[in-house]
Amino acid sequence: MVSLYTTLMDENIKKQGLEEVYKVLAVTEDAQLIGDFFECLFTPAELEDLAKRWLLVKEIDKGTTQRAIAKMFSMSLCKITRGSKELKKEGSAFREMLNRATQL
Repeated sequence: MVSLYTTLMDENIKKQGLEEVYKVLAVTEDAQLIGDFFECLFTPAELEDLAKRWLLVKEIDKGTTQRAIAKMFSMSLCKITRGSKELKKEGSAFREMLNRATQL
């Protein structure tokens, strides 16, 4: 049985680790380096999932139906619905990142 202490420690470690990665990525302007880092950090399947999630949000933003997106990327409607809900939230990070992507 997992103790509350272990659970809190795991959450703290997760938070610390993610915050460090976010900060490093925020100051890294080298897209190739970030790509190489992602290839070291994630499995090919995880990278594919990450890419599909980004592309599905772009498709939602373009007005593509969820069923068409599911077929296009062989994804569950659940993942697509989640992306859609996140995109509609006030102050959406998805929306902000899409806006930044159009400036590239």
